[in-house]
Amino acid sequence: MSKKTNVQRILEDAQVPYALREYVVDTNDLSAVTAAQKLGLEPSQVFKTLVARGDKTGVLLVSLPGDAQLDLKALARLSRNKRVEMVPLKDVFQLTGYVRGGVSPLGLKKNFPYFLDELAFAYDQISLSAGARGLQVVLAAEDLATLTTATRGDVSLFSD
Repeated sequence: MSKKTNVQRILEDAQVPYALREYVVDTNDLSAVTAAQKLGLEPSQVFKTLVARGDKTGVLLVSLPGDAQLDLKALARLSRNKRVEMVPLKDVFQLTGYVRGGVSPLGLKKNFPYFLDELAFAYDQISLSAGARGLQVVLAAEDLATLTTATRGDVSLFSD
């Protein structure tokens, strides 16, 4: 990919070390688990970024492991909302400037509160969208949390 994304520009401007990883996208399967398989990473190391809305705070973003489901009640508590719900997919681009499968907590059209699952800090580095489908940045979770002023917390649910 020759053209830099906003995510790359932001990381470079902040002098945050990162690696770029590219993979072939299947638009029928945009899951983080599939991205992890294509990148040769553990699904729990590839973080997906979801867009939600709290009844008090409004729009917020949350990143969690690719093989986890979002615990809406935990996110509501962490974000000081009574209730949190997912934003409809049709609204994601308008709110963030990113398409589904390419949402990043960096380079948004508007800054929203950002929450990063505590599991990110179990790894030396995590992978998340570089702002385009099929493109991931690999970086230290601490660097991501600092740059985004993320609120850390446990917001993941895992199936048995």
